[in-house]
Amino acid sequence: MPQQSNRLPRALLSVYALWWAALAVAPRYRDDWWLENVLVFIAAPLLVLLHRRVQLSDAACIGLFVFFCLHALGAHYTYSEVPYEQWAQSWTGHGIDELLGFERNQFDRLVHFLYGLLITPTAIALLDVRAPQSGIWRWLLPWLFMVSHATVYELIEMAAAVAFGGDLGQAYLGTQGDIWDAQKDSALAAIGAAIAVFACRWPRLPRANGLRP
Repeated sequence: MPQQSNRLPRALLSVYALWWAALAVAPRYRDDWWLENVLVFIAAPLLVLLHRRVQLSDAACIGLFVFFCLHALGAHYTYSEVPYEQWAQSWTGHGIDELLGFERNQFDRLVHFLYGLLITPTAIALLDVRAPQSGIWRWLLPWLFMVSHATVYELIEMAAAVAFGGDLGQAYLGTQGDIWDAQKDSALAAIGAAIAVFACRWPRLPRANGLRP
């Protein structure tokens, strides 16, 4: 791979490492922070190895960067307590939840949607190399891949919450009293993935800036 092609991934990885380290200091609930970062400890090394074997587009790298930065923020505060409402009030004088009529913290819902939207380009790049598709499967397989492991993650999340129980289990699960939380999270990830598959596969969209892997 040409040396120049590594500049953006290396820059993003360096910025993310600094961001992650800053948010690792004094998180709101340390035990929940550890649980949330299991994903990072597993995925980050795998993604570095993946990039050495599969050349990811700039868009895919940026998507990974944005998602993991938001995840670090959610891990620091816990997803259900990220104070975006207070930030919006401070910066604009208006709260997002107040304006849109939300009755719960929506940060987790946003990140589940962005999981589908931002991780799918990387999934497509991997599948195109490891499991080349044709016809409708070029559209369907990446979407099914994303939906399946987004759903599996919800099951793992539920199992961890049951295993740990108490305040830690509730903080990690973050349902905020919504019995349909897992289904809504999975649906948002599926919608985000569908949008990303369309953007990456639609033949009329240009490859400029690495939009299509």
